[in-house]
Amino acid sequence: MISVAIIGTGNISKSHVRGYLAFPDRCQIVALYDIYPDKARALAEEFGLEVRVYDSHTALLEAESGRIDMVDVCTSPASHAQVTIDALRAGVNVLVEKPMAPSLEECDAMIAAARESGKKLGVVAQNRFRDDMATLKEAIDSGLAGDLTHVEVSSSWWRGKSYYDLWWRGTWASEGGGATLSQAIHHLDLTLWLAGMPQKVTSVLANTAHDNSEVEDLSVSILSYPRGLAVISASVVDHGEEQSIVVQGTKARVSQPWRVVAYTPQPNGFPLPGGNPDLVRELDDLASRHVPLAHVGHEGQIGDFLDALESGRPPAVTGEDGRAAMELATAIYESGIEKRTVDFPLSADDPYYQAGQLACRAPHFFEKTASVEDQGGFITVPSSPAPTHEGNDH
Repeated sequence: MISVAIIGTGNISKSHVRGYLAFPDRCQIVALYDIYPDKARALAEEFGLEVRVYDSHTALLEAESGRIDMVDVCTSPASHAQVTIDALRAGVNVLVEKPMAPSLEECDAMIAAARESGKKLGVVAQNRFRDDMATLKEAIDSGLAGDLTHVEVSSSWWRGKSYYDLWWRGTWASEGGGATLSQAIHHLDLTLWLAGMPQKVTSVLANTAHDNSEVEDLSVSILSYPRGLAVISASVVDHGEEQSIVVQGTKARVSQPWRVVAYTPQPNGFPLPGGNPDLVRELDDLASRHVPLAHVGHEGQIGDFLDALESGRPPAVTGEDGRAAMELATAIYESGIEKRTVDFPLSADDPYYQAGQLACRAPHFFEKTASVEDQGGFITVPSSPAPTHEGNDH
């Protein structure tokens, strides 16, 4: 039986609790921590958990030494690195929410701590554990669509001004960024999972509707590959929140929401009317043969991490995977702030690699004008296929 402690009991922790409760014969939640212990107690009561509650993550690690096998980090992003490193050095495996950490320097320190301790480090990317995304991945990997030429990723959300009134949102120092990091981090990860790491990126940042926030509420980025391009838009100003991933290949287009289009050229290069129905049928058949995942979303990723602990294999989403998404986010910010194209990989002597430098260099589109400790309401998810939660909505 794997013993679990959850660090941070905000909104997203409920998805994690449900994930662990789906495997009652394999794991047990035994401890909770939150800077507001009453929130942890309320979470325990809501789910009927018999746990020990702590008001310090270091106190939890000390008191639970030898009694827990892993911690699940659901705190705000600025604290991810320190909590993760402390847990790994205490000899405990770690699953940490996205974004992994606000800087590549901190990501590398987390990965180094995992290697030194011999413990496992996983980073949440629960949208890889979705049937629609798994189907899209299978279609691309089959080669039927050909070489990738053009990818369009729409991470479209909408948030009112009061969204940024919560104390840790809306500043570069505490949130680490705006729509690009907080909302689109999952789409960045999916882009890398589907298309791989690009060679360079060019980005533009803006704040178009939230004059109580320092950070961007909109970004548009062009990723350059050896023979293709990807365009990622990240937004919290899109009414309708219509999200999609469209992958164009040399032979066919595949996308989520699922759609297949395949053209055959006429002698003059124009598409033959009717396209290539045989290839469309072949790709649709591939999609229909997808074996549904036994567990999806957070539940699927938690099940995978438990498998990794039990078998000794690496988790499906490693610290290195989490770092790659942060490298892309960091390069997008560097490009947008410095107004130039940024090449990959980012080196350790790049100023944006270092902890705290983004906050020092980023423009304040506006100044944060309110700071509340908690907010009412609930998290809503777009009706179109979309990440099951936002990266920073903890």
